Amino acid sequence: MKIINLKQKPEYLQILAEWHQQEWSHFNPGQSLSGRIDKMQAYLNDEFIPTTFVAENEKLLGSAAIIKCDMEERKQFSPWLASVYVAPEFRGQGIASELVRHAMAQAFKQGVEKLYLYTPDQQLFYKKLGWLTEERLSYHQEDVTIMSVTLKS
Repeated sequence: MKIINLKQKPEYLQILAEWHQQEWSHFNPGQSLSGRIDKMQAYLNDEFIPTTFVAENEKLLGSAAIIKCDMEERKQFSPWLASVYVAPEFRGQGIASELVRHAMAQAFKQGVEKLYLYTPDQQLFYKKLGWLTEERLSYHQEDVTIMSVTLKS
């Protein structure tokens, strides 16, 4: 398995958008698949934020992104780890952990001191990777936890 920047394989954008739309559309009410694809075009630019990293092994396995803001209600938190996703047939193999570690390392290299995320159900997974709880709240009728990590070498 290798982890690369989506910019290196832009042909993955369509399938990633489909996966993300299927998994998280309830957190983005009113956003269509075509709207998600349009928004994800920004991941192909030369700026670090936003960036999507993808895991591949002859085929796309999963993703993790660094974005400016992932929750309108908490714009004071930035940047965010988002879109951590592994295709169902590849789960349980450590791919998500590798994607998260890679995204954290790349953010640190870019001078990011702290990252944020929110999750409805993966608090233990992120805690094992060094993330701490910031707060719990209801977001689009779902209980979620905002977490953060201070980045270091």
